[in-house]
Amino acid sequence: MPNTLVIHAHPHPRRSLVTQRLRRVFDNAPDTTVRSLYELYPDFDIDATAEREALAGAQLVVWLTPIHWYSVPSLMKHWFDQVLVHGWAYGDGGSALRGKTVWWVASAGASAAAYAPGGEHGRPFADFVAPIEQTARYCGMHWLPPYVVHAGHMVSDAEREASCAPLAQHLLAHRSALALPTAEGAAA
Repeated sequence: MPNTLVIHAHPHPRRSLVTQRLRRVFDNAPDTTVRSLYELYPDFDIDATAEREALAGAQLVVWLTPIHWYSVPSLMKHWFDQVLVHGWAYGDGGSALRGKTVWWVASAGASAAAYAPGGEHGRPFADFVAPIEQTARYCGMHWLPPYVVHAGHMVSDAEREASCAPLAQHLLAHRSALALPTAEGAAA
């Protein structure tokens, strides 16, 4: 199975109702490393070299975050700025991530209906995905459709658990697809 690296960024992980459950799936998955940014870098002083070394061995990269102001939490954005630099992740000589696959797994406090024209947020959720997706694509990464759990704090514990349960199946499917030989690889 391909190696999976999870970059987890939740400013208050112990108070999380959803992201904590999602993380457990990755904590229990084989060949998976979870790097919790707020635990590693509470002062926001990111060790970019260590982060790049972790990325080097991964085939599947997961960005596990709650939605904060229609994007990722500030430390995740800072991680993008510090780790995904010109000459390494993109631009001249920047091919370190090319061909890797990235998957955004997120929790959103609002319901899916709130992300619609006329809803509380006035736009479809996909409109807020575009900058994160483009970050990955600009680095030459393959983008998987996000896995988003909506309204996790508005539902019962059983409903929360049920909305998180399919994540393990999705992870297995994505990892299995990455493990399949490509037509190019089969011909070599």
